[in-house]
Amino acid sequence: MMEHNPKPAPTPLPAAAATADPDDRLAGEYDPFYPCSDGKPMAENMWQGEAIMAAALELRSALPQTLVAANILMYPECGNNRNSIAPDVLAASGVGTHNRWSYFVWREGKPPDWVLDVAAPSMGTQDRNEKLCRYAQIGVPECWLFDPRGDVFARGMPRLQAYRLAAGKYRAMASRQVAGERVIRSCALGLDVCADGELLRFRDAETGAPVLHRAELTAQIERDVARSREEAARRRAAETLAEQETAQHREEIACRRAAEAQFERNVAARLAAEARIAELEAALRRLQAGR
Repeated sequence: MMEHNPKPAPTPLPAAAATADPDDRLAGEYDPFYPCSDGKPMAENMWQGEAIMAAALELRSALPQTLVAANILMYPECGNNRNSIAPDVLAASGVGTHNRWSYFVWREGKPPDWVLDVAAPSMGTQDRNEKLCRYAQIGVPECWLFDPRGDVFARGMPRLQAYRLAAGKYRAMASRQVAGERVIRSCALGLDVCADGELLRFRDAETGAPVLHRAELTAQIERDVARSREEAARRRAAETLAEQETAQHREEIACRRAAEAQFERNVAARLAAEARIAELEAALRRLQAGR
């Protein structure tokens, strides 16, 4: 977004408050002396808006301990509410990740480590150069520019441009080709960055693992859920089969025990029958002997 330079003079504060540090006056509460909006839209079109929000969300995922903010006003000078600029995305390490109304450089103790501006039709060469000068004056170590559709920057200019602050001036950062992609390494983020269609692609600088886009993350979650359901179904089927096998095993044991019991009863009956026959034979022999 463009820097905030309203023509009307700011409403003066009482003398005591005007000279006080905002930290002492409001301790992080909203300070109307420093508006949190410049009155301009976050994006001029959906391509710009998608690129901004995707970059912010993916950086938050990749750098959970780093402050990542989208479309937040930055005030570099204490007491001067006419000096503000709104990067589309900023990242700052070591300042805490809590929500803020605006980014006050003197409060945070440092400028952001990294800023991104996504090109829109209203961004001309003069505006681009002015923003680079402003960020350089504030002392932002890295400034990145991205043209999602490739229809804003001059013909022949790469859609992704990165600048590193050196001796108070921005120098273009070197790029390299990786698997056919033009990749630039951000020292401030510790990530490799390249244009991926109309979005930026962030990758871990050491492992090369990509930070997933929202659609990719949704698809991965859906695949994980489907895989979990399949595994749960297989587990339930295995448990059912095991229960069936257990029931069958118990039935087999019961049948075997019943057969053993029946065999024992049959043996006992045969023994009893043999004993009875022996008794009858003895009685018969006695009768025959007494004749």
